[in-house]
Amino acid sequence: MLLRLARQPRAAIAVGVALAAPAVWLEFGSHVDAWWIDGLSLILLATGLALIWTGLTGVSPDWVDDDDR
Repeated sequence: MLLRLARQPRAAIAVGVALAAPAVWLEFGSHVDAWWIDGLSLILLATGLALIWTGLTGVSPDWVDDDDR
């Protein structure tokens, strides 16, 4: 599902922002000190930023042939 999402730039950016925004709030603005919230917010933030970056820069090819260089 994430691989198909990465092929659609607008959707990847929208979902990335939707994941990263609450993660930033949980990490920096929340006053809850549960251990699992820190881990969950880091996973959400990393996934959100990766989707935003992929939406902005595009998907890189899986391989590059030597003939194309």
